[in-house]
Formats: sequence, structure tokens, C-alpha cells
Amino acid sequence: MPRQTDSIEKLTEIGKQVISSIQNAEYPSIVLPDRSTRNIVFDSVSGQFVLGNSKTKRDSSNVKHVKSFMQLMWVASFAKQLVKNGRTSSLRDIYYSSEAFGVDFKNQAESDRIIADLECLTGISREDFGVFPEEHSSIYGEVVMKYTVSGYEGREVDLTISPDGFPIGSALITAEPVSTKAKMILAIESGGMFSRLIETRCWERFGAVLIHLGGQAPRSTRRLMRKLREHLDLPVFVFTDGDPWGMHIAQVIIAGSANAAHIDRLAIPDAKWIGVTAGDIAKYSLPTEDMNNKDLRRLEELAQDSRYLTSDWSAQIDAFKNLRKKAEQQAFSRHGMDFVVEQYLPDKLNFAI
Repeated sequence: MPRQTDSIEKLTEIGKQVISSIQNAEYPSIVLPDRSTRNIVFDSVSGQFVLGNSKTKRDSSNVKHVKSFMQLMWVASFAKQLVKNGRTSSLRDIYYSSEAFGVDFKNQAESDRIIADLECLTGISREDFGVFPEEHSSIYGEVVMKYTVSGYEGREVDLTISPDGFPIGSALITAEPVSTKAKMILAIESGGMFSRLIETRCWERFGAVLIHLGGQAPRSTRRLMRKLREHLDLPVFVFTDGDPWGMHIAQVIIAGSANAAHIDRLAIPDAKWIGVTAGDIAKYSLPTEDMNNKDLRRLEELAQDSRYLTSDWSAQIDAFKNLRKKAEQQAFSRHGMDFVVEQYLPDKLNFAI
């Protein structure tokens, strides 16, 4: 596979550079993009966060760099073994595996940061190295995917195979879309609403591929959404709770996140957020809770975020500030268990499309 070959070549080149320095009686060093917040910028052309031009050097001659240099070399070696052997690993598993090799990570957050450094150094995402988070979201809809993983190459799977939704794991995000009857992708924040939309055959009614985000969508889920958007030409709509956190779940899908600014092709700039908005809460007289201080602080943070500076997003933030209330997706049930399918989604999708 070209992707596997590219990964192995880039990882091998790192090792060759280190060996060459040692053979020349030099301390090995590595230059990689600076991932600090001061080097993360919002690119208005692509509509997402990207890394700037600043670089950082990890020099084994500097005692302060020795530990992180060694950690990076070990993670690169571990990733190469995963790729060569067609294996996958969770972020958590890598953290625990390091102990067997005498590699000291203070905690998993530290090992996760080193994995992100490797992504920056190689320009290859951790998923292409076979490294995934443990949490999964789910997908359901009339899409046929063809596996590319070893032992399953060429096998096809219909994503309506399970009434509980199909888990989005490592094999699925590397699979290739074959065909679909769908007309759109509908991403849903909560599991309860995802299940309701399957039960009511919303996927059939709207021609929708349903994706359960499970809160803030994992990178693997965003990668799959982007792939379906590009390969099948399916517009993306994001349906979340009515609060600043739900709004931000949608914005990360649309414009990306600062934490993944070093990874290309994750954002979906033309995806659309279809609520729940502050206006929806008032229009549909939804049951609400008062926003707490954490919610209000989050609104203030979003107001300063470069992704929210357009008039449409600023207006949504101001509306929530004025309302000072929040509502969950399930709040529509006060009008009947199928109200969201019979009334809300048709209204929002007709307007958005």
C-alpha cells in the first residue's frame, strides 16, 4: 500500500539521520514544527487552524532535551513496527507498552504529546501509523465500504448491518467508500438522539448517513466524515445540544481544532451547524436549564476565538449570552417523541439546503 510505504520510508529516514550523526561523532538532533499556541494560526483561505513557520530543535546534546528525544525515537520505532506488521494500537496501549522498554513517560498526556510530535515531524497522522484513541463513535446509513486492512482486503460492508450503528474503528476509517443511496451526512451529538433517528428511519426519510459523535468527535470520526464528503459528495450537517459546548462541537468539525493544527484534511469547511440554537429554544419553547458560570465563561472564550468572528457565529454567541439558557437535543420530546423527526429536522434541513 502506498500509505504504508510512505510511513515506513519516513520513519526509516528518521533513524538513518540519527545513526549518521552518531557515526560522525555528532550529537543527533531533530528539527520539527513548533506546536506551541504562538505558532498556531487560523488560515482564512482553508478555513481551519494550521501551524505557522516557526520550528523547534530537539538536541540530544542538551540535557533538557535528552528525555524527550529518546521518547520520540522510541515512539517512532514502535510506530514503524505497527505499520510493518499491519497492527494497530490505542494511545493508552502505547503508554503502557513503553514500560516494557524502559521508556519513562510521566503520564499518558506526555506520551500523547510525543505522538503528536511524531506526526509533526513526518507529516503523517497517527491513524496512518495505526494508532487510535480508545473511544469510538458510530455510523448508520446506506453506504457500502470496502476494507483495505490485511486479511479483509476487498470485503464489503453495508453500514446498515446493525440497528445499534456500526462502530467507527481503525478498519472502517481506512476503508474505501464504494456506493451510497444517501444524500447527506447528519452528525449527531448524543447517543440517545442517534438511536431515535435510527428507530424512526430518519436515515431513510432524509437520505442521511447518521453519525453519532459521542460529544466532541474523535479525529478518526472526523477523518471518515471528510472522506465521505469528498468521495461521495455528501453535504454535512451537524445537530448538537443548545449550548456553547454543542456549538463548539460543530465548529471543530467545520474549522478544525488547535490541537490538530498539524494534521491536514480533517476539517470540513462547508459543513453546516443546524442547532439547537438559542433561537430554536425560544421558537420551540424547549425545556431549559440556566447556564452556569462555566457555560458563560465558555461563551466569552468563543467570542474571542478567530473561528467565531463572522457575523453569523457572533450572532449565535450573542443570542446565547442574552438568553442565558441551554437545552439538550432530547428537549424536543416535550412535543412528542417523534417531533424532532416530523418537525424540527425538516424545518432546519430545508432551510440549510
